[in-house]
Amino acid sequence: MSKKHMLLMLACCLIPVAALIAISVFKIPVSAVVYGALLLACPLSHILMMKFMGHDHQQPNVSEHRHPTVIDVDAK
Repeated sequence: MSKKHMLLMLACCLIPVAALIAISVFKIPVSAVVYGALLLACPLSHILMMKFMGHDHQQPNVSEHRHPTVIDVDAK
């Protein structure tokens, strides 16, 4: 996983959590719709990110996953 992908995933999950904490700490009056949207923001953004980030979940090509050949350097 690339560093850019990890930072994007972290931001998409922490922003809604920070918003919920700020609402409860600062006693901001909000409706239940906003709470629901904030609770769903993390899983929905993760699903969208997985769809649009170009993940290829096809079967790997066997020729790409070969084991390296072991060479015995002590053999004479």
